[in-house]
Amino acid sequence: MDYRIAHALDRFSTRHDGFEDVLRAYVMASEYLFIALVVVLVLAALVRREHLTRATGIVAGASAAVALLIGKVISTAADRPRPFVSHHSIVDFLAHAPDPGMPSDHATAAFAIGTAILLAHRRLGTLVLLAATVVALGRVFLGVHYLSDVAAGAALGAASAVAVTHLARRLPDIRLPLVTRA
Repeated sequence: MDYRIAHALDRFSTRHDGFEDVLRAYVMASEYLFIALVVVLVLAALVRREHLTRATGIVAGASAAVALLIGKVISTAADRPRPFVSHHSIVDFLAHAPDPGMPSDHATAAFAIGTAILLAHRRLGTLVLLAATVVALGRVFLGVHYLSDVAAGAALGAASAVAVTHLARRLPDIRLPLVTRA
């Protein structure tokens, strides 16, 4: 099933060069966009002197870090080849390394960040999760992952964000001391 979906999306991307170019540009930029979003949220928490355990950017960053660590263990254990490695008919539009692709690191981090933000700010979180969905599906369209790779990454990222957010809310309030007023 995964191969048929990957092959169909690869054919679509191959036949629609304009679609593939735009999607590739967004997918390549998305890593930096998600990191920038976390940094902006951390800076906003510093300016507003929020509690460390409630700062959305810190919780989002921690959620992504936890999810990526767990994902690395799963990736090593599963050792599942990427579509373009297993099936030479699938084009790798991103010229990616042939390392294991299950779960998708990009989907894992994007959904961890998006879910953490959603749990604190509904509207912004919804937008970020939509952007995460485009990243995840984009990586399938571009031949880098199977659909199950990005689904596993999305589930892992979301679950990590829920767990980290729950844990952060149980910690005592710690004020961010980095900004002082003269």
